[in-house]
Amino acid sequence: MKKLLLTLLAIVLIIEEWLWDFLSACGHYLALWLRLERVEVWLSRTSPPMALLAITVPLLIVTPINLAALSLLVHGLLLQGILLEVFAKLLGTLLVARVFSLTKPQLLTFRPIAFIYHTISGWLRWAHAKIAETAIYRFAKQLKADVKAKIKAWLA
Repeated sequence: MKKLLLTLLAIVLIIEEWLWDFLSACGHYLALWLRLERVEVWLSRTSPPMALLAITVPLLIVTPINLAALSLLVHGLLLQGILLEVFAKLLGTLLVARVFSLTKPQLLTFRPIAFIYHTISGWLRWAHAKIAETAIYRFAKQLKADVKAKIKAWLA
């Protein structure tokens, strides 16, 4: 049972790790494409209260999409509702990750946020240490490295 749970945890963390890397890169390129460099510089230098306000903006953007997905589900459009919810989760993660990475020092000045951040980070370090020992995690890490190398070679 323990091995099964560690394997499932490994799979979840691998997917999360891949998505985080991919969405972080997408957020960076999206900011470049939209010419948001000045906004990003401003965000990285803003005050803690303004950083707290900024981190709520992605939630305000994604909430109507979540509500639309829920409406689709309620009206029996299961596939469309699920796909829209997946889109909302990916978009929300992309936006929150980008804003958080730019405002992290300011946000961590708030005790509750710092407590939550350090608690979750501790859990993730513990889980990562546990799953890093599993064969599936080592396989996935190698697969990820191989895919990255092939994409880099293809783009060069």
